[in-house]
Amino acid sequence: VQLVESGGGLVQPGGSLRLSCAASGFTFSSAYMMSWVRQAPGKGLEWVSSIYSYGSNTYYADSVKGRFTISRDNAKNTLYLQMNSLKSEDTAQYYCAIKNCGAPFCYSLPRRQPSWGDYNNWGQGTQVTVSS
Repeated sequence: VQLVESGGGLVQPGGSLRLSCAASGFTFSSAYMMSWVRQAPGKGLEWVSSIYSYGSNTYYADSVKGRFTISRDNAKNTLYLQMNSLKSEDTAQYYCAIKNCGAPFCYSLPRRQPSWGDYNNWGQGTQVTVSS
């Protein structure tokens, strides 16, 4: 499984960015969850948003709700994160990650402070810096 993020960069407060995560090399027979997780300098992992392989439900951390939108394009095997009204506290390395739920549905919600072991695969990350 390979996850490759892109779209990060330097943006002024109030600006927007769209992150992409191209996924390849997996054919899960069960449901899976794809998430965006970020890590600010000197801090631990912080869950940002998740979407499941089925249905249309999306989940967001309170800190990004109303500003960020997660989506996926199944035909392109690509996960997106549209980030609007960016703040300096959004500065972090952003990772996409995938978890094989091993069942027809994912019965657990993502953890607010995940560990690397919570997901089966991670991308290399893309840096987002919000600064004037």
